[in-house]
Order: sequence, then structure tokens, then C-alpha cells
Amino acid sequence: MRRITYRDAGVDIEAARAAKATIKRLARTTFTPEVLMDIGGFGALFRADLSAYRDPVLVSSVDGVGTKLKIAALAGRHDSVGYDIVAHCVNDILVHGARPLFFLDYIAMGRLVPDVVARIVEGIVRGCRESGCALVGGETAEMPGVYAPGEYDLVGFIVGIVERHRLLDGQRIEPGDVVLGLPSSGLHTNGYSLARKLFFEVAGWTLDTYVEELGGTVGDELLKPHRNYLPVLIGFVERGIVKGLVHITGGGFLENIPRLLPEGCVVEIEEGKWPILPIFRVLQRLGNLEPQEMYRTFNMGIGMMVIVAATDVPTVLEDLRRLGEPGYVIGRVTAGERNVVISFS
Repeated sequence: MRRITYRDAGVDIEAARAAKATIKRLARTTFTPEVLMDIGGFGALFRADLSAYRDPVLVSSVDGVGTKLKIAALAGRHDSVGYDIVAHCVNDILVHGARPLFFLDYIAMGRLVPDVVARIVEGIVRGCRESGCALVGGETAEMPGVYAPGEYDLVGFIVGIVERHRLLDGQRIEPGDVVLGLPSSGLHTNGYSLARKLFFEVAGWTLDTYVEELGGTVGDELLKPHRNYLPVLIGFVERGIVKGLVHITGGGFLENIPRLLPEGCVVEIEEGKWPILPIFRVLQRLGNLEPQEMYRTFNMGIGMMVIVAATDVPTVLEDLRRLGEPGYVIGRVTAGERNVVISFS
């Protein structure tokens, strides 16, 4: 009788070993002095130096890249989604004022392809190094029968730290405050299921289709990276100028803004106060989408909102200008039942 091996069942242990060796080599380039163990253990060891903190709070988050992964797989371009997942997770804890400490990833494939894993991890490492964050571990799983050939899933886990008195929880926000918007690069990592339907099914385009209104191909547009706002905003946060941050992810304006508002506050957004990127105009036209649907699904060209006191607006805008970062006054906080109201142009 023929002996059956794990490889016969679709799992290639040698490929996994090769992929893990690459991950280990790349991850080491992100290690900080607090990392106490190399990649490959059952758990990751990180000795947080709390001596510089009076009352530290740990902030954690987990997220995935979603169906943007299908675009990466079709295009054969995988490093951008690795960067995306780090940027997304970093932004999510930055909203609470935290600097990242360490990051872990989860990569699952139907058939493990070491080169694809390497490209993904290269993007993760780039994002971690940009954020001063150590990639301390993760999981690479080969799951034949669960994922179709060429497809994979990617999830990120992050832990950061902030002084309790600097913690951003929205409680300092009050009527009279001003909402500033920082531009996104495109879809970031949200709304891809709808975008794919409109571009590929309704318009009949492919990744290589050049769209004049977009100024490039569909593939280039859909794989634009999710922006990491930590380098721009952490200084404002640690100076105590920022009252609140809103990361515009799944749910767009309508579902994300209320997450940080205290009772008695309404955010009023005025469309037309910032440039809406061409991709959103194209999507709206292709789907004949109502404005409410657009603002519930997409970031509409604003990736992060910054809420500050009205008296601090000139200083923040000037400092953003010095950093080469466009900033737009897009709304204000008024009194009322916790909600967001958009005035359409």
C-alpha cells in the first residue's frame, strides 16, 4: 500500500520552512531592544520599558485587509497589502493616542507559496519600520480546501501604549470644536466589494484598463496604499492639541464619526471643503449611488479626521503645512444628539 504524506493532502512542510526562514530574516530588521526572542517560538516575548511612563495604558487592535486581497492576487502584487494591514492597525490605535509597540500577522493560503509570503512580509516590515513597531511573530497557515489556488487571507494584530492622561477617548470633545480632514490616497482598505462589482462587472474593465479620469490603470488605482498617519499626527497628539481622531474605515463617515463622540455632540460635515478624489466620482457614476451610500461605504478622500479647539486651528494647519501635509477644515462640532450630519454641495 502506498504511503500517504502530508504533501499528498496539500500541505508542503518544506515550503512552510522556507517561508518561515524568510519571515525570520525580514522580521529581525524591525526588532527593538524590547524584543527578547527571535521569531519561531510558541509565543513572542516583549519586555516593555515602562520607566518613562507614569500611568501607561496598553491599546490593542486587530483587522484584516478584506477583499482588496483579491486585487493583489489578480495583479500578482503582494507587498502593498502587507503595508496596508500595518497602516490600518497603526491608525486604529493612533486614534486613542497610542504609539505602537509590536505587531503580529496571520497569513493563510490554500497552497503556501514562499515568494508570495516574502512579498507580503516585506510590506509588513516596511510599515513596521516606518512606525517604530517590532514584528514579533505571527502565523503562516497552509489550508488546502479552504482557500482557492492563488488566494489568501491576511490579518494584523497590534499593541501600543499611551499615557493615561493623553488617552484620546472623545470625552474632551465639545460644541465649538473644529473638524479637520487629512487626505486619503484612495480607497485604502474599504469598499472593495462594491468597487470590484462596479469596475469589473458594471464597467467591464480589467486591472490593465487605463481610465483617463483616474490618470492610470484600474489595478494601480485599486492598489494604492492605505496611508499611515502616525508620522504626521503623533506630535500633535503628544502635545495635547488633539481632542479626538477618527479613522475613516469600513462604514465611512456615517458610522465611524459617532464612535468617538460624547453624548450631546453632533458633527456637521460640509461637502466641498476638500477635494474628493476622482475614484469616488467614478464609482458614484458607475453605480448611480446616492450620496448617503457613498458616505456610508467610502472614505471620500478623507482618511483621518482631527478634532481640535477652534483656537488651535491656525496653529495645526500651519504645522501641517510645514510637514507637507494638506489639512482641510471640513466641519464643526455642535450641540445635539450624538450623530453626524453632512451638507451636500
